[in-house]
Amino acid sequence: MHRPPVLTLRKALSRTLRQGHPWIYREAIVERRGVLPGQVVAVADRQGREVAFGYFDAAGPIAVRVLDLTPIADATSLVRERLRTALAARRKRLDLTTTNAFRWVHGEGDRLPGIHVDVYADVACVRFDGEGSRAFYRELPALLRECGRDLPVREVIDRELRARHGGEIEVLEHGARFLVDLARGQKGGLFLDQRENRLAVARRAAGKSLLNLFGYSGGFAIQAARAGATRTDTVDIAGPALATARRNFERNGLALDRAGFHAKDAFAFLEGAIARGQTWDIVVSDPPSFAPSKHSLTAARRSYLRLHRLAAQVVGRSGLLAAASCSSHVTRAEFLTLVRTGVELAGRRFLLESYAGAGPDHPTLPVFPEGDYLKFALGNVE
Repeated sequence: MHRPPVLTLRKALSRTLRQGHPWIYREAIVERRGVLPGQVVAVADRQGREVAFGYFDAAGPIAVRVLDLTPIADATSLVRERLRTALAARRKRLDLTTTNAFRWVHGEGDRLPGIHVDVYADVACVRFDGEGSRAFYRELPALLRECGRDLPVREVIDRELRARHGGEIEVLEHGARFLVDLARGQKGGLFLDQRENRLAVARRAAGKSLLNLFGYSGGFAIQAARAGATRTDTVDIAGPALATARRNFERNGLALDRAGFHAKDAFAFLEGAIARGQTWDIVVSDPPSFAPSKHSLTAARRSYLRLHRLAAQVVGRSGLLAAASCSSHVTRAEFLTLVRTGVELAGRRFLLESYAGAGPDHPTLPVFPEGDYLKFALGNVE
């Protein structure tokens, strides 16, 4: 077996690596010349002992993405084995006859760091985290077709180059029909990580009204309407997304006269609803990331507090608030505090019923808090 180049740690990270953390930051290693993006490397401690093996990225803050703690004899075989393991886990946790849109590979959580692979019917959409990832996984398209032959995977597309993929396709989520546009849609047009949370809200929606803030293509509203909601209102600033939401309602045979679509800023919509005295039985707040970096945390906290304060004011008596955050920089404990505090600023109380994250096709590692990004708090507002 060819011996890989060795990079030496500047910091004492051996214990963290043994526990399974998949990243080694550039500041933590002594780099050496001649190492190529995507090349397999060994990482040694300051005593010269090899403690981890991964692939190198020449740009960005993460220099090495760890693949294993033992030498890698054949990188292609390792990737193939982990692809099969990840797909088997999805088959075990998801009914792929009623759901054919799911995340096959969730990067570090599936021990395939640096890539995400989402399946939409017969198309696999890959996101590479940098040129090192793209170089290391250069055989990925062929391996996806091989390992997903019985799905079947007809086409593999690179998310950065997805403009080549034209047209919409229809996918299923727990039997509901959704149109996704892999060329132009944000995350393909359907946020797969919220799948089980949409179902959790739908189970509470029969006979109730629902407001879907930052609703994009209508996921929460559609599942609620299918479950018997009396009225849904979807709010999103993007008009084309709402047009897709309307067509998704039609695709599922749902009555449009009981569905509202509002192309408006969510904060402005809430302020208008408060002024009108309008309320809903269930309010879902699923905003984009307010904290894409640590530097934006202060502003993000203010935005979350304002959002939850306004949202609480349009929740009907003993109604439900479902509040989400997709930022890994906001911890679970802090986000729950922000929800409770925001509701209290509206003169009400938030009684937590359940606290969830992403679905089972988005596994996380206990030692890797960076991967635990999605928070979803569901509770009564009194």
